[in-house]
Amino acid sequence: MRIEHIYISTGHNFFGHHGQPPGKHPMIEIKQAQCVAEKGIMGDRFFDYKKDYKGQITFFSQEIYEDLCRLLHVFDKSPAAFRRNIVVSGIDLNTLIGQRFVIQDTEFEGIEECRPCAWMDRAFALGTENLLKGRGGLRARILTDGTLQRT
Repeated sequence: MRIEHIYISTGHNFFGHHGQPPGKHPMIEIKQAQCVAEKGIMGDRFFDYKKDYKGQITFFSQEIYEDLCRLLHVFDKSPAAFRRNIVVSGIDLNTLIGQRFVIQDTEFEGIEECRPCAWMDRAFALGTENLLKGRGGLRARILTDGTLQRT
């Protein structure tokens, strides 16, 4: 598995905005992420959100991003549009659901798919929500402190 991008955001654009307009908090690309066990990524909107939160860190597939770009003819948006923290290549993220795994000496537990929502059609392109079903990314818990870096 290779880390392609690392993102954080200080606020929510879609989470908790049902029936309201989206927020305007950008995803900020960083070179490394400081992961804190049972809390999340330092500086991210979900850091210490609540005890045992399922989405302390989120992962998304570079290959799925590229597939969506091709299928939807979108070439002007980065993987940040999906608002996941870590964009990786070389692995089927669904195989990590229910599994413990290690990336760069940091241990995680894959909890569940990041299920796509209607906001995806607005954030990326019409049809995104449907195309992401079953491949929306991975929500995980952070089990050990560590630092992730782009590779």
